[in-house]
This record gives sequence, C-alpha cells and structure tokens, in this order.
Amino acid sequence: MLTLRSSPASPFGRKVKLVAYRLGLMDQIEIVNADTTDPSDTLRAQNPLGKIPALILEDGQVLYDSRVIVEYLDHIAGGGVIPADPALRFPALTMQALADGVMDAALLQVYEKRWRDEGLRSERWASHQADKVARGLAAFEASDLSGPLHIGHIALGCALGYLDLRFGTEWRDTNPALATWFAEFSHEPGFLETKPKA
Repeated sequence: MLTLRSSPASPFGRKVKLVAYRLGLMDQIEIVNADTTDPSDTLRAQNPLGKIPALILEDGQVLYDSRVIVEYLDHIAGGGVIPADPALRFPALTMQALADGVMDAALLQVYEKRWRDEGLRSERWASHQADKVARGLAAFEASDLSGPLHIGHIALGCALGYLDLRFGTEWRDTNPALATWFAEFSHEPGFLETKPKA
C-alpha cells in the first residue's frame, strides 16, 4: 500500500489524488493527513522540506513533489495522464507547470496573511502574486483546452478549485471560457470526493 501525506485543502495533494482516481489507483493509496506547521509531524523526516504532498512507497522510499509523484503514478499505471508522444507530452507538462505556478502564487497570498504579522504584511508582494494568477488565467482563457484529458487539465482544475476555496468565484467574471471548461471538468472522477470544505 502506498501512503500519501497531504492535507484536504492542498491543491497539489488534490492533483495527485485526481490522477490516482483517473488511473484507477486510488484503492492502492492510503491518505494520511499531514500538518506542515507541526515540528513533531513525521512529514519533516519523510520530506526534509516539510512540504506536501509526499508519497511513501512500500519499500519506504519517499517521492516529492506533486510532479514527481504524478510521474510515478503514471509510470506504474502504464500511462494515462502524461502523453507519451513528445508532440503532446511537452505541451501537457508546460500546461501543468503554468497551473502549478498559479497554485503557488495563490498559496503565497494565503501564506502572507496566515504567517506574517499584520503590521509586516506587504500589499505589494500580495499584488505581485495576484498578478501572476491573473496572467496565468488569461493565458488559459485564450488557450484551446479541448482534446483528451491529461495532467495539464488536471492541474488546471485543481488550481481553479483552490481559487474557489480561498478567493471566491470572481475569476469567472473575466474568464468565462475557463469557467465553462471548469464546470465540465467538475464531473471528472474524484472531483467531488477530493473537494476541500471551506
């Protein structure tokens, strides 16, 4: 049995879970919640960075971060979310990188409020991260998201879900095509099961 250290709200953990659902591997994974703020959590021994997600293999080896874990799951399943054809593979991986960047920038905005004392918070820094999110969404809005579902789509769905969770649904107003796509993506296997509670 594989063990996934994550938390319900983590968009990167959700990406791994949705990939596992898509590949039919979810029944081979035990999910163990991790507290990245707790020095006594074994996560810090499993991943020296103390970050999630981390996947513990049956032999004790630990894989991180989400991109490595997704690559591993795709490998053991014999493919299914990362295209093998280079003409499709690298655009899919680039799309994943952009969606991951949107998630990173959104998380940094959350952390600015959660971790920094109110008098030390930087609106300039938060705005800088918000601009990254807006540019990323604009790029996706202008993209052709049709075709067989791959890791780029899954990462994008997780990014949009995280924006809903932490920032509300205002992003839909300026990205109507993306909102329509996301409504369709919400029917994917595991989407509701992995949706974090507000």
